[in-house]
Amino acid sequence: MSDSAITTQGTTLHIEGSAASAEVLTAITVGYPTILAITGHAGVANGDVVTLAGFTGADAATLNSLTFVVKNYATGATNDTFAIDVNTVGKTITIDAGNTTATPTAWIKVGEIKAINNTPGTAPDIDVTDLDSTRKEYKVGLPDSGSISIEFFALDSDTGQAAMLAAYDAQSTKAFKVTYPSGSTPIRTFNASVKSFPDIANSITPDGVISGTAELKMSGTVTVS
Repeated sequence: MSDSAITTQGTTLHIEGSAASAEVLTAITVGYPTILAITGHAGVANGDVVTLAGFTGADAATLNSLTFVVKNYATGATNDTFAIDVNTVGKTITIDAGNTTATPTAWIKVGEIKAINNTPGTAPDIDVTDLDSTRKEYKVGLPDSGSISIEFFALDSDTGQAAMLAAYDAQSTKAFKVTYPSGSTPIRTFNASVKSFPDIANSITPDGVISGTAELKMSGTVTVS
């Protein structure tokens, strides 16, 4: 095995919970990416989803009331700053001291997971063949991020499984994150809907345990942080 290969044991899956406490931002550096300052990162961590509020300036709407994934960049980020993947080059956005905030999502770990299986998305072919074509011609369409199948030991008391079931019942889209146990880019954050969730065990046998499989349909892009 390659020395650089990342082992999968210890990988975790979290689902979005309720909002955590708002953290005060102290500075902004416009550009791409946009760099935000927060003392000691406070309650914000890499891979978190944050909702921003309280910015001022002519282009404050570029950030206010919107959600972004926290990322650290090799250049421009320090222990007291984090980056968001939004282009604010040339924008007029300022901090309102004490009132500009980032409110992170509280994460709920999904427990008792046996396996996480990804089905990659694909980009469709768009037929652009016309009467001058000598063979079929295509353009690549908008890519699909795919889906994830979660195999788990079913446990009604597990708060993460309960949150997935609630999302399935509500037909709502939630933020999720998969965290690898090691590696230089261990966190994948994405939005997904719970497309299926078992009402009854996959298989019930004399020597079995209660287990199930849920499917997440991913929406939009995956942010690596």
